[in-house]
Amino acid sequence: MKLWKKLALGSVVAISAISLTACSNNSNSNESKSSNKQLTLWVDTARVSWYKGVVKDFEKEHPNIKVKVTQNPNGSANAKTDVAKDPSKAADVFGVPNDQLGQMTDSGYINPLSPTDTKEIKKNSVPEAYKGVEWKGKLYAYPYSEQAQTVYYDKSKLSPEDVKSWKTMTSKGVVATDFTNAYVMWPVMFSAGTKLFGNSGEDVKGSTMDSQNGVNAMKWYAEQKNNKGVMQTSNALNQLKKGNAQAILDGPWNAANIKKILGKNLGVAPYPTIEVGGKTAQMEAFLGIECFAVNSHTSNAKNAAILAKYLSNKENQLIVHKNAGEIPVNKAAQNTAEVKNDPVAKAVIQMAQPGYSVLQPKLPQMSIFWNDSAPLISGAYDGKIKPSQYKSKLAKLQKKISKEE
Repeated sequence: MKLWKKLALGSVVAISAISLTACSNNSNSNESKSSNKQLTLWVDTARVSWYKGVVKDFEKEHPNIKVKVTQNPNGSANAKTDVAKDPSKAADVFGVPNDQLGQMTDSGYINPLSPTDTKEIKKNSVPEAYKGVEWKGKLYAYPYSEQAQTVYYDKSKLSPEDVKSWKTMTSKGVVATDFTNAYVMWPVMFSAGTKLFGNSGEDVKGSTMDSQNGVNAMKWYAEQKNNKGVMQTSNALNQLKKGNAQAILDGPWNAANIKKILGKNLGVAPYPTIEVGGKTAQMEAFLGIECFAVNSHTSNAKNAAILAKYLSNKENQLIVHKNAGEIPVNKAAQNTAEVKNDPVAKAVIQMAQPGYSVLQPKLPQMSIFWNDSAPLISGAYDGKIKPSQYKSKLAKLQKKISKEE
């Protein structure tokens, strides 16, 4: 999961003001413009080849719409940055993670979906999917997969019972993870009882890490430094491959590689429970929703919406599952044999439930959060931040991300 950086370009602000006004005045603007001009679709580099096949089928169904498939300049994780460089030259439809939707909406890069598409998404998708693409009461993208980290482990070294508890798992084996990565480790804060932008994830002043619960999470990070069953690494996959670790925390995007490493000994499970603040709590993760968005600056809005809708239908969600291992959010797709029989999908679907994960907030302030939260976690872990500083450091972060932009 790549972290994205905050934009501070005056030209972007100017464009945003004009686009946002248009957006607010037209709740159905994704269907307001159409032409016969060829559409451009941005997807991640590794997906270009097989998405060309998907688009070929699309063009058979829609012979009057032509589509060019090309790679996101810097990957879908950086879609917001790439579109911001020049929205008029960006793709008509592009892949984007849900945590960028708030800033893209407020900057005028994307418009709300039509009432018809909104209704279909809510009817056919699991709740966390449409909530993930919802911003201020409206849907702004077409969800097609959900991502949450799980525990991957060597079944010849650890049992399903062992991995239910962090204490047991790390006493019987070594877990490799990364305390410099906020996406991976911040959710321990949720387990400790803190909120990030409130219950909704949209309340700018709703964060509560400046609390004893936040301090308890910082203490947990620090305790792992002396836990012989915990390995700090930026490449957990390599440590699993070398046999130095028997378990890792990772997402479905790496499932294929992990299967190659562990083979018949592949074990997958939801996160374990942890001891934090003197209480046993479920270890949580961030829940991300992958989606396709329509560029508000396209001259082919109607056709672009047709394409985005097609790319996110049941059949194509299953194609993504087959080729990339990502977990569908379409309810019917989740009930197919290929998904039900996939142990990774089973674990991720469990992790997507309330109490196991928290949807990545979509507020623009998330760019500040990603940049500033990671040093707090790693600082507590490696001891550079002392216990006496925990509260003040958390207060500084909370104050910074609580400012209106």
